[in-house]
Amino acid sequence: MSLLSRLRRPSTAAGEARTPADRPAPTAEPTGGTPTPTDDTAPTPVRARWRTVAARVTTVLAGLLILAVLTAPDRLDLVTPVAFLRVPIEGLVAAALLLVLPGRARRLVAVPVGAALGLVAVVKVLDLGMSASFARPFDLVLDWVLLDDGYAFVADSVGTGGAVAAAVGLVALVVALLVLTTRSVLRLTRVATEHRRAATRVVAGLTALWVAAATLGVPVADSGTATLVGQHVGQVGAGLRDRREFAAQVSQDAFRDTPGDQLLTALRGKDVVLAFVESYGRDAVEDPEFAGQVGAVLDGGTKRLAAAGFTARSGFLTSPTAGGGSWLAHDTLLSGLWIDNQQRHDSLLASDRLTLNGAFRKAGWQTVGVMPAATSPWPEGAFFGYDRYYDAAGLDYRGPQFSYAPMPDQYTLSTFQRRERATPGHAPVMAQIPLISSHSPWAAIPRMLDWEHVGDGSIYRRPTSVAFNPKDVVGRSTTEVRTGYRRAIEYSLNSLISYVQTYGDDDLVLVFLGDHQPSPLVTGPNASRDVPITVVARDPAVLARVGGWGWQEGLRPGPDAPVWPMDTFRDRFLTAFGPQPPAHVAAPR
Repeated sequence: MSLLSRLRRPSTAAGEARTPADRPAPTAEPTGGTPTPTDDTAPTPVRARWRTVAARVTTVLAGLLILAVLTAPDRLDLVTPVAFLRVPIEGLVAAALLLVLPGRARRLVAVPVGAALGLVAVVKVLDLGMSASFARPFDLVLDWVLLDDGYAFVADSVGTGGAVAAAVGLVALVVALLVLTTRSVLRLTRVATEHRRAATRVVAGLTALWVAAATLGVPVADSGTATLVGQHVGQVGAGLRDRREFAAQVSQDAFRDTPGDQLLTALRGKDVVLAFVESYGRDAVEDPEFAGQVGAVLDGGTKRLAAAGFTARSGFLTSPTAGGGSWLAHDTLLSGLWIDNQQRHDSLLASDRLTLNGAFRKAGWQTVGVMPAATSPWPEGAFFGYDRYYDAAGLDYRGPQFSYAPMPDQYTLSTFQRRERATPGHAPVMAQIPLISSHSPWAAIPRMLDWEHVGDGSIYRRPTSVAFNPKDVVGRSTTEVRTGYRRAIEYSLNSLISYVQTYGDDDLVLVFLGDHQPSPLVTGPNASRDVPITVVARDPAVLARVGGWGWQEGLRPGPDAPVWPMDTFRDRFLTAFGPQPPAHVAAPR
């Protein structure tokens, strides 16, 4: 039957049922003629069934997405299937509000609710990333600068292409979360209003369940999203209060007005090297997976250095950071202030605080900054005020990059020795050297070489100069990552031990420590923030000055070694190596 004939036929009266006689008889197709067109716009039963199934699946997926956003933990170690089997009170409140609102107002409210849930999802993703890398939540006020640092880290580790792909993926994820959560809320709102009575019963029943669970302390009741939002909103006020508190702390300095001739008198004539070993944390010497091999390096190094006349004392410091943010640890140790966020770092750089290296400079030492990881302008150098400063370009390395590290630690130490300590009769030097071969991702690790062969670093282009270099950096298992970490720490420690063996003399004092623990991927959740610290010297008078610290003999601190906050080290060090106070004056804590 043609469409035209269908339109011309008079319809049956309203409410009148059609009889078989009323139905048009099928029209026979002429032999060899064109088939009569059918009504393709009317859905077939199969198509209608699939549309119904698709609509229901979409609704279920929308509900699961909203549930996942509201119940998802903000720490990676808490992400388990059970974590999502909870009833979020925030979802019940939003559902009740949308059910009671009239049509137009309902839509006007649903859109911002969906967008807000998208922002919550983005914050949780940022928190998950920070918990995996730095063992803390993302600070919405202070941590945006870390995104740029993260891009640089990925670019240095896996190349610019990988960094660009990661950045594009992150932006796409943010946009997708905002769009999907908004559309999901709109869909769920429409379905709920179409089945208002059933939706009201479900919301009422789940609310009763939530109240009962909360009363009985059953973990089914969840209000984590509201708590999370409150914590992040509170960061703004906390940041303002912290700024004022830190300004007061900067002004309190027992050594600010100490004359230079009364500073560090027990170290006159010594070359003092302060070396930070990247990611050298307490787990490296105590975790059973690492302690055997790393402990063997430290214990063997203690014996080797003892044969050369050196002794050592070791303890622990508690770092203000974990997993990354090395500059915060450097600031803390050198300034004697607790620097645990970017705002404090920036405030420190704007102050005139006397740092440890500043005290050495004031007392007459030549101060040197050796920064092999500084591949771009480093404004912090102006604050620390080194007499000489070597960044990555200034160290003139001619070899290949080792994953994140622009150059091996042995090369860094070799170049420092050649430029600063090799000249007989040189002026005493105080050097700060952050060693970076043990920086994540713990992939390409160099081999220890004969010091005379290090040269300009071009020798590292030879395959025999590489000890460890997995092909797939991104797809490694946790076990492979932990193995890379251990081997990198062993290399950095061996570099320091061999340096003292090769170039140490009566006038060398080495202080080396970790800047922070590695990421939770290596340590697991809830690890301490303690890092080992060691003082090495041949002159017995030097270690006699730290005899009252209670530190243990050797390069490896044991489980019972003292633990100090890192910000107490500056004052303890200046007190120990300055003019000794009268016996009745208590040592700084």
